Amino acid sequence: MWFKNLRIYRFTQPFTLDANSLNEALSESTFTPCNSQDISRYGWVSPSQPKNGDDENLVHASQGCLMICAKKQEKVLPAAVINEALEERVAEISEAEGRSIYRKERQNLKDDVVMALLPRAFTRSSLQFAYISPEKGYIVINSASANKAEELLSALRESIGSLPVIPLVSKQLPHQAMTQWVTDATAPQQFELGEECELADPKESTSVIRCKYQDLKSTEINNHLKTGMIVTKLALNWLQGVDFILDDQLAIKRLRFADEVKEKATEAESEDSVEQFDIEFSVMAIELSALIDNLLLGLGGISMESLSVEEIVARVEKSETTVTGVDEVTFT
Repeated sequence: MWFKNLRIYRFTQPFTLDANSLNEALSESTFTPCNSQDISRYGWVSPSQPKNGDDENLVHASQGCLMICAKKQEKVLPAAVINEALEERVAEISEAEGRSIYRKERQNLKDDVVMALLPRAFTRSSLQFAYISPEKGYIVINSASANKAEELLSALRESIGSLPVIPLVSKQLPHQAMTQWVTDATAPQQFELGEECELADPKESTSVIRCKYQDLKSTEINNHLKTGMIVTKLALNWLQGVDFILDDQLAIKRLRFADEVKEKATEAESEDSVEQFDIEFSVMAIELSALIDNLLLGLGGISMESLSVEEIVARVEKSETTVTGVDEVTFT
Protein backbone atom coordinates (compact mmCIF):
# COMPACT_ATOMS: atom_id res chain seq x y z
CA MET A 1 0.00 0.00 0.00
CA TRP A 2 2.99 2.30 0.49
CA PHE A 3 3.07 4.89 -2.27
CA LYS A 4 6.03 4.68 -4.66
CA ASN A 5 5.45 7.86 -6.67
CA LEU A 6 3.74 11.14 -5.90
CA ARG A 7 1.93 13.58 -8.12
CA ILE A 8 0.41 16.34 -6.04
CA TYR A 9 -2.47 18.58 -7.09
CA ARG A 10 -3.64 21.62 -5.12
CA PHE A 11 -7.28 22.47 -4.55
CA THR A 12 -8.00 26.06 -5.57
CA GLN A 13 -11.21 25.92 -3.56
CA PRO A 14 -11.85 24.10 -0.26
CA PHE A 15 -12.74 20.41 -0.56
CA THR A 16 -15.91 20.11 1.52
CA LEU A 17 -17.06 16.50 1.05
CA ASP A 18 -16.73 14.20 4.06
CA ALA A 19 -16.09 10.46 3.80
CA ASN A 20 -19.78 9.52 3.64
CA SER A 21 -20.65 12.10 0.99
CA LEU A 22 -17.65 11.16 -1.12
CA ASN A 23 -18.45 7.45 -0.77
CA GLU A 24 -22.01 8.10 -1.95
CA ALA A 25 -20.78 10.04 -4.97
CA LEU A 26 -18.25 7.37 -5.97
CA SER A 27 -20.81 4.58 -5.57
CA GLU A 28 -22.47 5.76 -8.78
CA SER A 29 -19.34 4.74 -10.71
CA THR A 30 -18.12 1.54 -9.08
CA PHE A 31 -15.90 -0.76 -11.10
CA THR A 32 -17.46 -3.46 -13.24
CA PRO A 33 -15.38 -5.94 -15.29
CA CYS A 34 -15.14 -5.72 -19.07
CA ASN A 35 -17.80 -7.54 -21.03
CA SER A 36 -17.10 -9.34 -24.28
CA GLN A 37 -17.08 -6.18 -26.42
CA ASP A 38 -15.45 -3.72 -24.01
CA ILE A 39 -11.90 -2.54 -24.69
CA SER A 40 -11.51 -1.16 -21.16
CA ARG A 41 -13.43 -0.32 -17.97
CA TYR A 42 -12.63 2.19 -15.22
CA GLY A 43 -14.32 2.56 -11.85
CA TRP A 44 -13.97 2.86 -8.08
CA VAL A 45 -13.15 0.02 -5.69
CA SER A 46 -12.47 -0.25 -1.98
CA PRO A 47 -8.95 1.03 -1.24
CA SER A 48 -8.55 -1.33 1.71
CA GLN A 49 -9.94 -4.37 -0.12
CA PRO A 50 -9.56 -3.68 -3.85
CA LYS A 51 -10.03 -7.35 -4.80
CA ASN A 52 -13.37 -7.57 -3.00
CA GLY A 53 -15.91 -6.40 -5.55
CA ASP A 54 -18.73 -6.49 -3.00
CA ASP A 55 -17.16 -4.01 -0.56
CA GLU A 56 -19.19 -0.79 -0.52
CA ASN A 57 -16.56 1.21 1.41
CA LEU A 58 -15.05 3.21 -1.45
CA VAL A 59 -13.44 5.76 0.88
CA HIS A 60 -11.05 5.01 3.73
CA ALA A 61 -10.72 7.90 6.19
CA SER A 62 -7.75 8.25 8.54
CA GLN A 63 -5.74 11.13 10.02
CA GLY A 64 -8.11 13.59 8.35
CA CYS A 65 -7.30 12.16 4.92
CA LEU A 66 -9.56 10.30 2.48
CA MET A 67 -8.05 7.40 0.54
CA ILE A 68 -9.68 6.33 -2.72
CA CYS A 69 -8.77 3.73 -5.34
CA ALA A 70 -9.61 3.40 -9.03
CA LYS A 71 -9.40 0.14 -10.95
CA LYS A 72 -8.81 -0.09 -14.68
CA GLN A 73 -9.27 -3.25 -16.69
CA GLU A 74 -8.08 -3.44 -20.28
CA LYS A 75 -8.29 -6.07 -22.99
CA VAL A 76 -4.85 -7.16 -24.15
CA LEU A 77 -4.70 -7.22 -27.94
CA PRO A 78 -1.10 -7.15 -29.23
CA ALA A 79 -0.65 -5.15 -32.41
CA ALA A 80 1.05 -8.13 -34.05
CA VAL A 81 -2.04 -10.28 -33.50
CA ILE A 82 -4.36 -7.61 -34.91
CA ASN A 83 -2.14 -7.03 -37.95
CA GLU A 84 -1.84 -10.74 -38.70
CA ALA A 85 -5.61 -11.22 -38.59
CA LEU A 86 -6.10 -8.08 -40.67
CA GLU A 87 -3.68 -9.22 -43.38
CA GLU A 88 -5.47 -12.56 -43.59
CA ARG A 89 -8.81 -10.78 -44.01
CA VAL A 90 -7.40 -8.39 -46.65
CA ALA A 91 -5.88 -11.32 -48.57
CA GLU A 92 -9.20 -13.22 -48.52
CA ILE A 93 -11.14 -10.25 -49.96
CA SER A 94 -8.48 -9.44 -52.55
CA GLU A 95 -8.40 -13.03 -53.78
CA ALA A 96 -12.15 -13.49 -53.79
CA GLU A 97 -13.01 -10.18 -55.48
CA GLY A 98 -9.82 -9.58 -57.47
CA ARG A 99 -9.29 -6.03 -56.29
CA SER A 100 -7.10 -3.93 -54.02
CA ILE A 101 -8.12 -2.83 -50.54
CA TYR A 102 -7.71 0.90 -50.02
CA ARG A 103 -6.97 2.80 -46.81
CA LYS A 104 -10.52 3.63 -45.66
CA GLU A 105 -11.80 0.10 -46.22
CA ARG A 106 -8.68 -1.30 -44.59
CA GLN A 107 -9.36 0.78 -41.47
CA ASN A 108 -12.95 -0.47 -41.37
CA LEU A 109 -11.70 -4.03 -41.70
CA LYS A 110 -9.27 -3.42 -38.83
CA ASP A 111 -12.13 -2.23 -36.62
CA ASP A 112 -14.07 -5.40 -37.49
CA VAL A 113 -11.03 -7.54 -36.67
CA VAL A 114 -10.61 -5.87 -33.28
CA MET A 115 -14.26 -6.40 -32.41
CA ALA A 116 -14.00 -10.05 -33.44
CA LEU A 117 -10.90 -10.61 -31.31
CA LEU A 118 -12.14 -8.82 -28.17
CA PRO A 119 -14.20 -11.71 -26.73
CA ARG A 120 -11.11 -13.96 -26.82
CA ALA A 121 -8.64 -11.38 -25.47
CA PHE A 122 -7.04 -11.60 -22.04
CA THR A 123 -7.67 -8.80 -19.55
CA ARG A 124 -5.14 -6.81 -17.56
CA SER A 125 -6.07 -4.89 -14.41
CA SER A 126 -4.31 -2.10 -12.54
CA LEU A 127 -5.05 -0.09 -9.40
CA GLN A 128 -4.54 3.65 -8.92
CA PHE A 129 -4.49 4.91 -5.33
CA ALA A 130 -4.84 8.51 -4.20
CA TYR A 131 -5.69 10.35 -1.03
CA ILE A 132 -7.25 13.73 -0.39
CA SER A 133 -6.07 15.95 2.46
CA PRO A 134 -8.79 18.61 2.92
CA GLU A 135 -6.77 20.28 5.69
CA LYS A 136 -3.66 20.66 3.55
CA GLY A 137 -5.71 21.41 0.45
CA TYR A 138 -4.22 18.84 -1.91
CA ILE A 139 -4.73 15.41 -3.44
CA VAL A 140 -1.78 13.02 -3.70
CA ILE A 141 -1.81 10.38 -6.44
CA ASN A 142 0.43 7.33 -6.43
CA SER A 143 1.54 7.62 -10.04
CA ALA A 144 4.71 8.26 -11.98
CA SER A 145 2.66 9.07 -15.08
CA ALA A 146 0.96 12.43 -15.47
CA ASN A 147 -1.54 10.87 -17.91
CA LYS A 148 -2.62 8.19 -15.43
CA ALA A 149 -2.93 10.80 -12.69
CA GLU A 150 -5.11 12.94 -14.96
CA GLU A 151 -7.22 9.87 -15.76
CA LEU A 152 -8.00 9.45 -12.06
CA LEU A 153 -8.73 13.16 -11.65
CA SER A 154 -11.09 13.10 -14.63
CA ALA A 155 -12.97 10.13 -13.17
CA LEU A 156 -13.17 11.83 -9.78
CA ARG A 157 -14.38 15.06 -11.37
CA GLU A 158 -17.09 13.15 -13.22
CA SER A 159 -18.18 11.41 -10.01
CA ILE A 160 -18.43 14.47 -7.76
CA GLY A 161 -19.32 17.08 -10.37
CA SER A 162 -16.47 19.53 -9.81
CA LEU A 163 -12.80 19.20 -8.97
CA PRO A 164 -10.96 22.56 -8.95
CA VAL A 165 -7.37 21.29 -8.80
CA ILE A 166 -4.12 22.21 -10.49
CA PRO A 167 -0.64 20.67 -10.27
CA LEU A 168 1.16 21.87 -7.16
CA VAL A 169 3.57 24.68 -8.07
CA SER A 170 6.32 26.05 -5.84
CA LYS A 171 7.43 29.67 -5.72
CA GLN A 172 10.92 28.69 -6.81
CA LEU A 173 11.02 26.51 -9.91
CA PRO A 174 12.33 23.03 -9.04
CA HIS A 175 15.05 23.03 -11.69
CA GLN A 176 16.36 26.37 -10.42
CA ALA A 177 16.41 25.18 -6.82
CA MET A 178 17.96 21.80 -7.63
CA THR A 179 20.65 23.40 -9.79
CA GLN A 180 21.51 25.77 -6.94
CA TRP A 181 21.60 22.95 -4.38
CA VAL A 182 24.03 20.89 -6.46
CA THR A 183 26.13 23.95 -7.36
CA ASP A 184 26.44 24.89 -3.69
CA ALA A 185 26.88 21.23 -2.69
CA THR A 186 24.17 21.61 -0.07
CA ALA A 187 20.53 20.58 0.27
CA PRO A 188 17.74 22.48 2.05
CA GLN A 189 17.14 21.91 5.74
CA GLN A 190 16.01 18.37 6.64
CA PHE A 191 17.46 16.96 3.38
CA GLU A 192 20.72 15.55 2.04
CA LEU A 193 21.86 15.21 -1.56
CA GLY A 194 21.70 11.67 -2.88
CA GLU A 195 23.94 10.03 -5.47
CA GLU A 196 21.92 10.55 -8.61
CA CYS A 197 20.91 13.43 -10.85
CA GLU A 198 20.03 14.28 -14.43
CA LEU A 199 21.57 17.27 -16.16
CA ALA A 200 20.11 18.91 -19.25
CA ASP A 201 21.12 21.68 -21.61
CA PRO A 202 18.21 24.17 -21.74
CA LYS A 203 19.34 25.23 -25.22
CA GLU A 204 19.53 21.69 -26.60
CA SER A 205 16.75 19.31 -25.55
CA THR A 206 18.61 16.20 -26.69
CA SER A 207 21.66 16.97 -24.56
CA VAL A 208 21.15 15.02 -21.32
CA ILE A 209 23.62 13.58 -18.84
CA ARG A 210 22.41 10.96 -16.33
CA CYS A 211 24.58 10.41 -13.29
CA LYS A 212 24.11 7.45 -10.95
CA TYR A 213 26.11 6.48 -7.89
CA GLN A 214 28.08 9.69 -8.23
CA ASP A 215 29.34 12.22 -5.73
CA LEU A 216 27.22 15.21 -6.73
CA LYS A 217 29.69 17.51 -4.97
CA SER A 218 32.46 16.50 -7.38
CA THR A 219 34.32 18.89 -9.65
CA GLU A 220 33.11 17.00 -12.73
CA ILE A 221 29.45 17.65 -11.92
CA ASN A 222 30.18 21.27 -11.06
CA ASN A 223 31.97 21.80 -14.36
CA HIS A 224 28.88 20.68 -16.28
CA LEU A 225 26.80 23.21 -14.35
CA LYS A 226 29.30 25.96 -15.15
CA THR A 227 28.70 25.33 -18.86
CA GLY A 228 25.04 26.24 -18.39
CA MET A 229 23.46 22.83 -17.80
CA ILE A 230 20.62 22.58 -15.28
CA VAL A 231 19.48 19.84 -12.91
CA THR A 232 16.15 18.33 -13.98
CA LYS A 233 16.15 15.32 -11.63
CA LEU A 234 17.79 14.95 -8.26
CA ALA A 235 18.03 12.22 -5.64
CA LEU A 236 17.29 13.53 -2.16
CA ASN A 237 17.34 11.89 1.26
CA TRP A 238 14.83 13.22 3.74
CA LEU A 239 16.40 12.90 7.16
CA GLN A 240 13.19 11.54 8.68
CA GLY A 241 13.57 8.34 6.67
CA VAL A 242 12.49 8.70 3.03
CA ASP A 243 14.56 8.64 -0.17
CA PHE A 244 13.22 9.84 -3.51
CA ILE A 245 13.87 11.46 -6.87
CA LEU A 246 12.54 14.98 -7.42
CA ASP A 247 12.02 16.16 -11.00
CA ASP A 248 11.53 19.55 -12.61
CA GLN A 249 7.73 19.12 -12.61
CA LEU A 250 7.68 18.79 -8.80
CA ALA A 251 6.85 15.10 -9.18
CA ILE A 252 8.34 12.70 -6.66
CA LYS A 253 9.45 9.32 -8.01
CA ARG A 254 11.00 6.12 -6.71
CA LEU A 255 9.83 6.91 -3.22
CA ARG A 256 11.35 4.56 -0.65
CA PHE A 257 10.43 4.53 3.03
CA ALA A 258 13.16 3.47 5.44
CA ASP A 259 12.63 0.32 7.49
CA GLU A 260 12.27 2.34 10.69
CA VAL A 261 9.32 4.21 9.15
CA LYS A 262 7.55 1.01 8.08
CA GLU A 263 8.21 -0.52 11.47
CA LYS A 264 5.93 2.13 12.98
CA ALA A 265 3.07 0.40 11.18
CA THR A 266 3.96 -3.00 12.63
CA GLU A 267 4.30 -1.90 16.24
CA ALA A 268 0.52 -1.92 16.75
CA GLU A 269 -1.26 -5.25 16.42
CA SER A 270 -4.04 -5.46 13.85
CA GLU A 271 -6.94 -7.90 13.82
CA ASP A 272 -7.45 -8.02 10.06
CA SER A 273 -6.21 -6.65 6.74
CA VAL A 274 -8.50 -3.61 6.88
CA GLU A 275 -7.13 -2.55 10.25
CA GLN A 276 -3.57 -3.12 9.03
CA PHE A 277 -4.33 -0.98 5.98
CA ASP A 278 -5.61 1.77 8.27
CA ILE A 279 -2.41 1.70 10.35
CA GLU A 280 -0.16 1.82 7.29
CA PHE A 281 -2.21 4.61 5.72
CA SER A 282 -2.07 6.63 8.94
CA VAL A 283 1.71 6.31 9.21
CA MET A 284 2.24 7.07 5.53
CA ALA A 285 -0.07 10.11 5.56
CA ILE A 286 1.73 11.61 8.56
CA GLU A 287 5.16 11.03 7.02
CA LEU A 288 4.22 12.36 3.59
CA SER A 289 2.56 15.44 5.08
CA ALA A 290 5.79 16.34 6.86
CA LEU A 291 7.90 15.49 3.80
CA ILE A 292 5.82 17.68 1.49
CA ASP A 293 5.88 20.53 4.01
CA ASN A 294 9.69 20.36 4.32
CA LEU A 295 10.16 20.12 0.55
CA LEU A 296 7.91 23.10 -0.15
CA LEU A 297 9.76 25.08 2.51
CA GLY A 298 12.99 24.39 0.66
CA LEU A 299 11.36 25.57 -2.58
CA GLY A 300 10.10 28.84 -1.13
CA GLY A 301 6.53 27.77 -0.45
CA ILE A 302 3.47 27.25 -2.66
CA SER A 303 2.75 29.51 -5.60
CA MET A 304 -0.91 30.57 -5.39
CA GLU A 305 -1.03 32.39 -8.72
CA SER A 306 -2.35 29.62 -10.99
CA LEU A 307 -6.07 28.99 -11.55
CA SER A 308 -7.88 25.71 -12.05
CA VAL A 309 -9.87 24.94 -15.21
CA GLU A 310 -13.11 25.45 -13.26
CA GLU A 311 -11.99 28.89 -12.05
CA ILE A 312 -10.91 29.98 -15.53
CA VAL A 313 -14.26 28.91 -17.02
CA ALA A 314 -16.15 30.61 -14.18
CA ARG A 315 -14.26 33.86 -14.71
CA VAL A 316 -14.89 33.77 -18.46
CA GLU A 317 -18.61 33.11 -17.95
CA LYS A 318 -18.82 35.89 -15.37
CA SER A 319 -17.01 38.26 -17.71
CA GLU A 320 -19.34 37.42 -20.60
CA THR A 321 -22.40 37.95 -18.38
CA THR A 322 -21.07 41.32 -17.21
CA VAL A 323 -20.31 42.47 -20.76
CA THR A 324 -23.75 41.38 -21.95
CA GLY A 325 -25.39 43.33 -19.15
CA VAL A 326 -23.46 46.49 -20.03
CA ASP A 327 -24.39 46.15 -23.70
CA GLU A 328 -28.07 45.83 -22.85
CA VAL A 329 -27.98 48.97 -20.73
CA THR A 330 -26.01 50.92 -23.32
CA PHE A 331 -28.22 50.15 -26.28
CA THR A 332 -31.66 50.27 -24.60
